[in-house]
Amino acid sequence: MNTFRYAVAAGALSLALGSSPAMADPSKDASMLKLAASSGCTVCHSVEPAKNADGRTPVGPPWRDVAARYYGVKDAQKQLVQTVMKGSNPYDSHWKGKAAGLAMPPNAVAINEADASKLVGWILSMDVR
Repeated sequence: MNTFRYAVAAGALSLALGSSPAMADPSKDASMLKLAASSGCTVCHSVEPAKNADGRTPVGPPWRDVAARYYGVKDAQKQLVQTVMKGSNPYDSHWKGKAAGLAMPPNAVAINEADASKLVGWILSMDVR
């Protein structure tokens, strides 16, 4: 009986230490990266903060910065899905220094709301610690 208990405990420890899909780094989710690329998101955004090859600031903020900015914000999912679908205000400068400052265009022609919601949920799930 003790052998069984040890086996169960070892299995639980294995799951807790990272073999669980829930523990995987969401930024490496191939299906979400593919959806983002096919929807045109990666033209302006990336997962991690990075300068363009020529040293310019990227057009859109990196998704990990978006996750950090909206961490714990009530209705962040809904708000960001609406930004993806309808675009953003060009006078809202909360990304100053991290993005080129251009407004996000409406993307309803490039992605449906269900897929936008999946992408936003994926972005908000990124580890920001």
